[in-house]
Amino acid sequence: MIRKILAGIAVLFALILIYSAFKPGNFRVQRTATIQAPPEKIFPLINDFHNWPSWSPWEKLDPNMKRTLSGPPSGQGAAYEWEGNNKAGKGRMEITNSVPSSQVGLKLDFIKPMEGHDAVEFTLQPNGSSTNVTWEMSGPLTYPGKVMSVFVSMDKLIGSDFETGLANMKMAAEK
Repeated sequence: MIRKILAGIAVLFALILIYSAFKPGNFRVQRTATIQAPPEKIFPLINDFHNWPSWSPWEKLDPNMKRTLSGPPSGQGAAYEWEGNNKAGKGRMEITNSVPSSQVGLKLDFIKPMEGHDAVEFTLQPNGSSTNVTWEMSGPLTYPGKVMSVFVSMDKLIGSDFETGLANMKMAAEK
């Protein structure tokens, strides 16, 4: 009886590993919010890392987090490094593309707790007296990431953080 149970568990485990191998090798998470402010008011919140504490959902994960800003004060080449507790982890972002009041692209490198190298893009689309802000992150899924995605998707892992960040950004921009 115990052998049958162990054999069943082994088969289930093998099926999960095989299924994981055929999952897509990339992920994409995207959220959009409408903010009652012009793009010119929202853009500096994203394009300048000095302004991220006013809206980023991850700024409060560790009150003792070490932050280092380097490069130009804003725009292309501006960089933000952090190192914090297990929730905040360690990583670096750099603005790779900056189109005033329209788009900000970032290279995002996670070092801890899991290494990852992703692309982030913010797009600001005027819509009458408001602006549609889209926050998107995409990147490769390694095999361990594919296995993890069998149980929880990247969308579920970070989608709610994007929603919180966009809500915070909305409050900051609509002041």
